[in-house]
Amino acid sequence: MRLSIRFSIVLVLLLICVMPSIPAGAQIQIRGGGYGIRLEPEGDDAENFSKASWGGGLYLIMAPPGMSDFFAGVAGLDFINMLNQTIEFHEQVTGLRIEQQTNQWLSRFYVGGRFGHQGHGLLRPYVGANLALNYYTISTDVVIPDDKDYENEIRQNLEKKSELAFGFDASLGIEFNIKDVFCIDAGAKYLKTFSVPQQLGPDAEKIHPQYVLMYVGFNIRFQ
Repeated sequence: MRLSIRFSIVLVLLLICVMPSIPAGAQIQIRGGGYGIRLEPEGDDAENFSKASWGGGLYLIMAPPGMSDFFAGVAGLDFINMLNQTIEFHEQVTGLRIEQQTNQWLSRFYVGGRFGHQGHGLLRPYVGANLALNYYTISTDVVIPDDKDYENEIRQNLEKKSELAFGFDASLGIEFNIKDVFCIDAGAKYLKTFSVPQQLGPDAEKIHPQYVLMYVGFNIRFQ
């Protein structure tokens, strides 16, 4: 784990050092795209307080001039729904249906890089690592639904909490390059987050969850 953290820090520092040294007028290869996410908990800290989740993300890939044969910087955002639960109650006298709706989201902003060929070629495998800022939110609402018109439902927020935590990831993936313009991108990441409260509850014990994130998406070259 320490090796992965060091690898992530080295990549970020490399990106920071390289960008100011790019000559004026030099063209940076920039690609942007999106992807779907499947997040699987790994280990007791994650498995005891979360389940397999779905989400999506957006990212930018920037290959500096002269380095596109082996390195590119990466920055992106992930949005993952970790809990979407509805518990239904019925008022005993009238039979009125009441729902308790709970949603938990994980949002990740990450920056780092990847090592791998960024130029011509159909298959472009790569490895990478990123440092991440993770934003956990959990919200619970009580809802009296209107089956005829959902806009007329009565909703009251019972609780909303959020928490910031730092983490890192290490990735392994492959791009399928189509005419140097469009790429299909697929791979997996090992994610680690530090000091997250259990379910964001009051006075909850801090946990350090880890996950396996699988993704499939695309990116398009802008310049």
